[in-house]
Amino acid sequence: MECPYCGAMDTKVIDSRPYSIDNSIKRRRECVVCCKRFTTYEKIEPIPIFVIKKNNIKEVFNRDKLLKGLERAVIKRNVNLEALERFVGEVEDTIRKTNHLEIESTQLGELVMEKLKKLDEIAYIRFASVYKDFSDVKSFVKEIEGMVDSD
Repeated sequence: MECPYCGAMDTKVIDSRPYSIDNSIKRRRECVVCCKRFTTYEKIEPIPIFVIKKNNIKEVFNRDKLLKGLERAVIKRNVNLEALERFVGEVEDTIRKTNHLEIESTQLGELVMEKLKKLDEIAYIRFASVYKDFSDVKSFVKEIEGMVDSD
């Protein structure tokens, strides 16, 4: 690890502890050359998840893309950014627990909608209206009636 003060490559770890905010390890280091201390964070680089699109093209799962879509769905709702970031993390964890690092976009959409319905029903309807691409008002109303009937 390079010292940020003198550029020396010889440093030693003097303290390590878990850092719960992003599941990393916080390390306190000391430069052997200039004796100054600094902090580093070590995080496991996750194996990427691939989303198989409807046209069979694979693309890397993009947390930010999902987060942006969810942000649009929860506009003027009582759902904060921290809850959405947790939500995206839960979706990602659910996919990883299947031990398949590829998921079809339709399966991903269904998973998100299933979880979103529990988080906020209005956000669910907003997300579903874009995801399901309702062709007319009747299909939109049918989706809402399905939600009301399931309660």
